[in-house]
Amino acid sequence: MMYFDTPPRVIETKIFSAMPEKFRRKGERTAWADANRRGQPSECFIEGPSFDGEGNLYIVDIPFGRIFRITSGGEWSLVVEYDGWPNGLKVHSDGRILVADYMHGLMELDAGAGRMRPVLTSRNSESFKGCNDLHIASNGDIYFTDQGQTGLHDPTGRVFRLSAAGKLDCLIDTGISPNGLVLDPGETVLFIAMTRDNAVWRAPFMLDGSVSKVGRFCSMFGTSGPDGLTMDRAGNLFVCHASLGHVFVFSPIGELIARIKSCAGPTCTNAAIGGEQRDRLYITESTTGTVLVADLKTLAANPRQA
Repeated sequence: MMYFDTPPRVIETKIFSAMPEKFRRKGERTAWADANRRGQPSECFIEGPSFDGEGNLYIVDIPFGRIFRITSGGEWSLVVEYDGWPNGLKVHSDGRILVADYMHGLMELDAGAGRMRPVLTSRNSESFKGCNDLHIASNGDIYFTDQGQTGLHDPTGRVFRLSAAGKLDCLIDTGISPNGLVLDPGETVLFIAMTRDNAVWRAPFMLDGSVSKVGRFCSMFGTSGPDGLTMDRAGNLFVCHASLGHVFVFSPIGELIARIKSCAGPTCTNAAIGGEQRDRLYITESTTGTVLVADLKTLAANPRQA
């Protein structure tokens, strides 16, 4: 039985850790901020949370080309600073740390040496528009978005799949600002946040690996739109909204079952599920440089999914 007349529950957050003052670049103007923040100085803009095998949380700081490691106790350390704009970051099951870099394409971080190396910088000798986020399938395939400055005025954003064998396929080339993306638990459907469409698209796979019957899974509102996506083992989709100060939780059939409320600011950009029981959601509030955490135990007993 589904309980569509039950309002979505509200889950509160608390601050897990905030960027220390020594790492904040106050008053510095950057080319990234000129293009994306109307020239306003940004002391940081964090995204891309992902856990390594030891429980450390990696995040990026886009305008200053930095990647940080945060321990389970909330201590920050700078892993690398380089000439780039790292957006999405994911830790591979084999330990590799992959980065979707808006300036360079797909990159790999050597955390021990504090170096970046290119993985894929172009397609058929053509540079990418501006890579935004990535997701790694269980077989090692890498799905990533090429967002650039696309939007309703220019619906040419792309979604790619780089197979573990090195084959590159363009799955979508009509994206309206493709951003975060995630596979469902069975890895038969790809969900993509289309920020300027203020919607999440659902892309089912055909047997040959292509996508067909792509449609909108959910539509939203606000001055920005959905950004990062993640999914739990039950198939609930977590949608970070970059202007509404919430992460919205949708059931596998698209019902809004919960909203996770930021206690810091409105720019909720990315999230990662962590904790020993995978029952905690860690969220980047980008403009304040704050990582929030929410307890997801209440979702496990949600009667709306019965």
